[in-house]
Amino acid sequence: MTDPLIIQPAKPADACVIWLHGLGADRYDFLPVAEALQETLLSTRFVLPQAPTRPVTINGGYEMPSWYDIKAMSPARSISLEELETSAKMVTDLIEAQKRTGIDASRIFLAGFSQGGAVVFHTAYKQWQGPLGGVIALSTYAPTFDDELQLSASQQRIPTLCLHGQFDDVVQNAMGRSAYEHLKSRGVTVTWQEYPMGHQVLPEEIRDIRTWLTTRLG
Repeated sequence: MTDPLIIQPAKPADACVIWLHGLGADRYDFLPVAEALQETLLSTRFVLPQAPTRPVTINGGYEMPSWYDIKAMSPARSISLEELETSAKMVTDLIEAQKRTGIDASRIFLAGFSQGGAVVFHTAYKQWQGPLGGVIALSTYAPTFDDELQLSASQQRIPTLCLHGQFDDVVQNAMGRSAYEHLKSRGVTVTWQEYPMGHQVLPEEIRDIRTWLTTRLG
């Protein structure tokens, strides 16, 4: 597996954001965003992992960077749960690696765009047991959230920022809203913010992420 891209801050790191790209992208996709955020988050390290290249069924079996296979799009996405679990395990390993560098888990954040966000949701609220700084979910959905979702006390204390486009035709706005509602109904401190955009990232969105992170990092 390709090593993650690690962007060190101007000052000694005392916080970290692990940021997962979307389907078909790569670890450099959010490098400009990480660098922009570090202009004010002077002691926050960014870790940008790379998804493995694998066949994706909905794209005719074409191989591309993918955190898990998507087998069908409707009525709800049919995915490879095994590959999702493997990707989430990779994220928990990255959390542990950051903890070993001396960063407290309560100052480690998980961020993900689209398919990367789905992995982040699963990691934080299905796999990881322990504190986390929070989750930033961009234009994404939660394929493993359902009415049976049960969160531990530590998972309930993980705040989430959900960001979505009003005109997203790749991951419908309602899919993101459903993940938000699942968390809200289970006592999670979760914020929903939507923008007049499609399946993309806007400067205004990065500004809101900066504010949210700054508030939590003090």
